[in-house]
Amino acid sequence: QVQLVESGGGLVQAGGSLRLSCAASGAILSINDMAWYRQAPGNQRELVARISSGGSTNYADSVKGRFAISRDNAKNTVYLQMNSLKPEDTAVYYCNAGIYDIVLGFEDDYWGQGTLVTVSS
Repeated sequence: QVQLVESGGGLVQAGGSLRLSCAASGAILSINDMAWYRQAPGNQRELVARISSGGSTNYADSVKGRFAISRDNAKNTVYLQMNSLKPEDTAVYYCNAGIYDIVLGFEDDYWGQGTLVTVSS
């Protein structure tokens, strides 16, 4: 069974940095786009950053210049480097990927369980 497992969340002071990781495992034939979303209390889940299989990236305006998404295709892993963190970045961060599951025989949309990032002022 394909799954995504995130790590790297935690508590950091404003201005600090964190690096999130998300590793995909299971019967994977290929991985298309990978992305990070976040959801703060009382808010809808929003896209933070996305990276294509070829490495093209796009970011939410609120994180441009501070966050960087990257991926290691050999490890089926996506990363989110977060710098100059602000209290408003506090949220649960979710990994998302379009993965072709060998067992299912088609591409499906997968989500990680989420990792909490808390930025104190």
